[in-house]
Amino acid sequence: MTQFLANKQVLLGVTGSIAAYKSADLVRRLRETGADVRVVMTENAKRFITPLTMQAVSGNPVHDDLFDLHAEAAMGHIELARWADVILVAPASADFMARLSNGNANDLLTTLCLATQAPIMLAPAMNQGMWQHALTQENLRALQQKGVQILGTNDGSQACGDVGPGRMLEPVEIREKLNSLFATGELAGLKVLVTAGPTHEAIDPVRFITNGSSGKMGYALAEAARAAGAAVTLISGPVSLASPERMDCIPVVSAQEMYDAVMRKVAEYDIFLAVAAVGDYHCQTVAAQKIHKNEAAMQLILERNPDIAGSVGQLSSRPFIVGFAAETEDVVGQAQAKRKRKNMDMIIANRVGGGIGMGSEDNEVTVIGPDAAVNLPPTPKRKLARQLITMIATEFKRKNYVSKSNGK
Repeated sequence: MTQFLANKQVLLGVTGSIAAYKSADLVRRLRETGADVRVVMTENAKRFITPLTMQAVSGNPVHDDLFDLHAEAAMGHIELARWADVILVAPASADFMARLSNGNANDLLTTLCLATQAPIMLAPAMNQGMWQHALTQENLRALQQKGVQILGTNDGSQACGDVGPGRMLEPVEIREKLNSLFATGELAGLKVLVTAGPTHEAIDPVRFITNGSSGKMGYALAEAARAAGAAVTLISGPVSLASPERMDCIPVVSAQEMYDAVMRKVAEYDIFLAVAAVGDYHCQTVAAQKIHKNEAAMQLILERNPDIAGSVGQLSSRPFIVGFAAETEDVVGQAQAKRKRKNMDMIIANRVGGGIGMGSEDNEVTVIGPDAAVNLPPTPKRKLARQLITMIATEFKRKNYVSKSNGK
């Protein structure tokens, strides 16, 4: 079941081994799951398979030069390290394992491994004698102690004619192990309700009041909750994003529609993630026909919309509530007051503007609970979502909430 690799950003490293011919098939199988794959090749890897082949199967340019001026002008090695959700090296040669275990950064691939915050997985491939040598095994243990995950190896016949351990796992096996990396089980057995995106408050049949929310953070959190084992329902305002798979998706337009959908559903759920940027006001009167520019000025009378998170917080049997606060000033102070006022368990505060927050690919947030506030640096939203789900799951369990779905 390869259900957790969709939209994941996989950086595939290819090193100098005859097993490099399998890397092309591995890329193809990863892309079948919806993963975005970028390939980094060592100089010796290019002796076994061409960069043109890897570019063709990945659909992206191949990276192979630590000092590529064109790459530095666009996506340099640090940006590439930040881009990856995981670095997978397949095949990983004995030489590469030795260099990485010693912290060398003498080519692009080892530099990326040292620069990244993403998990690193190696699928070794080498002669059985090299694999079983004491120095290789020492490097293997050193890598594992440093948090690098080792996939394999298999026993069998080898290109040199030997038989024994050291064969790289087959691409399908590697794909499934990679898939399991993102299936954390942190929310297994729980039901999570997520709101995402903006709302549209009509002025007339063609105009409306809205905000700059893209829905990316809410959608990323919904997908991360599903990957963590939860049954997820996503209630979304109007966005330009594809509906996530393997969850119930309920489209709405206005704040009132979102409020009604949440209040119909929320009693069944263990965790409520109020991520949507809900409009605070709607027009008292919506024009039946398009309003034309007949006057120099126009007045709109606005009325308050229902407070979704606040209403959920007042329920007698409420779920665990996590809210979001997008602010332009006194970000932490405003968020702390909002958390208390709306009876939330946690709130995630972020400053908007300057390329961070609404509409951007990255977000910088402060996670605020009753006892502490933790700042997380600017991070791509999909990665940030997984970090937040881990923190939410930890706090949920710490507060000893009882699952409504299984009574545990």
